[in-house]
Amino acid sequence: MSTDAPDDRPTAEQTPMAPEPRPEPAGGASRAGAGVRTGVAKLGWTRREPGSRRFPRITRSIARPEGGGRAAAGDAPAPARQWPMLLVLSLVGLGLILTAFDVTRVGTLLIGVALLVGAGLRWWLPSVGMLAVRSRFTDLVTYSVLGVVIVVLALMQQPDPLLELPFLDRTLHFTVD
Repeated sequence: MSTDAPDDRPTAEQTPMAPEPRPEPAGGASRAGAGVRTGVAKLGWTRREPGSRRFPRITRSIARPEGGGRAAAGDAPAPARQWPMLLVLSLVGLGLILTAFDVTRVGTLLIGVALLVGAGLRWWLPSVGMLAVRSRFTDLVTYSVLGVVIVVLALMQQPDPLLELPFLDRTLHFTVD
C-alpha cells in the first residue's frame, strides 16, 4: 500500500531530548552513602533548583498547621501554653476513669463531649497549640464527627437506651436473619 501523505513522525530537530546527566563529583563512589543517591544526584533532584517548583526529595522540616502556635505567651509555663490540649485530655481521662469504674454511659458521653469541646476550641481560638494537628477545617470535621458518633453511641448504650434508632434495629435483624 502506498500513500502520498507525508510521514507524520517527528524529525530529529522536533524530538525532545532527555536531560543530560550531571557529572559526578570526584571520588563520588568512594564516599560513604554516595551509591544510594547516585541516580538522584545525576538528575539534580537532591537540591531545589532556583526557580524550580519541584519539591526536594528529602524534607528538611515540616510546616506547623495553622493555629498551631502557643495558646499563651512564650514566657508562660508549659501547661499554660498548651491549656486547650490539656483541657481536652483531662476530660477524656476523666471519661476513661468513669468508664473503668463501671459508669460507662457517663464516661463515654464525657469522651464524646471532650472531642466536641476540642472542635469548639479549634474553631473559636486562633492558636490552640498541640490541639492543631492538620488544617483548621480538617480538625473541625474530624473532632466533630468523632465526637457526635461517640455521643450517639453512648446514648444508644444498653440497657435502657436514651436514644433508639429503629432503622438500626431493622438493619441488624436483616443482616442476622
